[in-house]
Amino acid sequence: MTQITRRKVPRGMPIYGDCPPLSPEEIARRKAEKEAFADRCREIFWRVHPDLVKEHYDWFIYIEPDSGDYFLDRDRDVARQKAQQKYPGALLMAMCVNETGA
Repeated sequence: MTQITRRKVPRGMPIYGDCPPLSPEEIARRKAEKEAFADRCREIFWRVHPDLVKEHYDWFIYIEPDSGDYFLDRDRDVARQKAQQKYPGALLMAMCVNETGA
């Protein structure tokens, strides 16, 4: 019988100790990439928002910023499945079609 040993990990520490901590430059680079991705998605959202909000209020929209395509559905999971069928493995942004996009 195998005995399970539990290791306590202090708060704020990585679970796996063999991963080196990220440098401040790497953290800043990743943050800038995320913000650039979000800005590209929001630009597409606000461009199509006036047309969609009239007929599809409170629907979910998934945006693929490289192509400019977006996928709509009332159900969030269905919209995600539509997007993943066409763009498997792509990074997508989910939003809600309302006044704020949240």
